[in-house]
Amino acid sequence: MTSAYTRDQVDQFLDYIQLPQELHHAPPSLSFLKALHVHMLSAVPYENLSLHYSPSHTINTDPQHLFQRIVVSRRGRGGYCMEVALLYNQMLIALGFDVYTAGVRTRSRLEGVPQGDFPGWIHIVNIVTLNGSKFHIDIGFGGDGATMPMPLIDGLIHQNIGTQQIRLVRDWISTRTKRTEETKLWIYQYHNDVDRDWNSFYAFPELESMPADWEVVNWYTSTHPKSLQTYTVLAIKFLRRTGASGEQEIFGK
Repeated sequence: MTSAYTRDQVDQFLDYIQLPQELHHAPPSLSFLKALHVHMLSAVPYENLSLHYSPSHTINTDPQHLFQRIVVSRRGRGGYCMEVALLYNQMLIALGFDVYTAGVRTRSRLEGVPQGDFPGWIHIVNIVTLNGSKFHIDIGFGGDGATMPMPLIDGLIHQNIGTQQIRLVRDWISTRTKRTEETKLWIYQYHNDVDRDWNSFYAFPELESMPADWEVVNWYTSTHPKSLQTYTVLAIKFLRRTGASGEQEIFGK
């Protein structure tokens, strides 16, 4: 697949997210993917300001528009899930990664806690394949997003920010009627303390979503009165530092 971005645009992007120069021409690898993830999260905030404060009050996911607004303008802007994830998808393709997007069913929250059934697709993740293994990449979920690539391994626990732990489990969601091994979804779960029960944020398949799918999902998410995005202003900025190992890490938000 050919990326929407040229090599010059990729270099501008890598400079913008402050990725070390020695990594700019690195071949695809897990260590490179981790570095990209950390720098992308800390440089490009999750926010939906265009939906509430731009003259059009609309979200434009055209790759060139996203590049101009996020990278070229250098105003510290980001975007909501589809804006940042689609830009990142095209950058990963340009950097040689085997990657595609997948639709996500995100549960609504009551006082910040996910509850109820899984709705239709209103979120997006990237899925990267490296040496035969698949990784979940989510740089557009806001404050509870994974701060690292997560391998599609059932039940593997990762330490996120602070005391929060996260994992992916493979299971059926409650509204699934046809229950076979093939119809199980990957469910992104968290708990904020080891003594608390796990709770589910969202679920996604390994099925690829196409650009035309994102036009429909973006339209619903940015216009429907039931969509959280249409009545809530959101802005989350992740913080990066040099960790004990000498590598860059996300440590706060």
